Amino acid sequence: MSLTKSERRERIQYRIRKIVSGTASRPRLSVFRSNKEIYAQLIDDVNGVTLLTASSREKAVDAKGTKVEIANAVGKLVAEKALKAGIESVAFDRGGYLYHGRVQSLAEGARAAGLKF
Repeated sequence: MSLTKSERRERIQYRIRKIVSGTASRPRLSVFRSNKEIYAQLIDDVNGVTLLTASSREKAVDAKGTKVEIANAVGKLVAEKALKAGIESVAFDRGGYLYHGRVQSLAEGARAAGLKF
């Protein structure tokens, strides 16, 4: 029995979530990648609360350039918001995606803006 792409991603996602968990002081940086956009959110799993979000749909993100460049800008934006909120380190949750391309670019953008993984 072969799995569909989404079923495979779901399995990987559950495997990651067994290990990665966020707290108020060190939230989980969760990434969701659609075909057009990319979204990132900082989640406190202990209290079940989303602390802040950033996406490629926001006006602060320049929508010109490749999807990888836009993902990098979203990473920088989420890092700026996090630092403003007093969050310095996060646990990275790639959401079942490979650490490659847009997901990697978002993580590198967040690191470059001062967020610690």
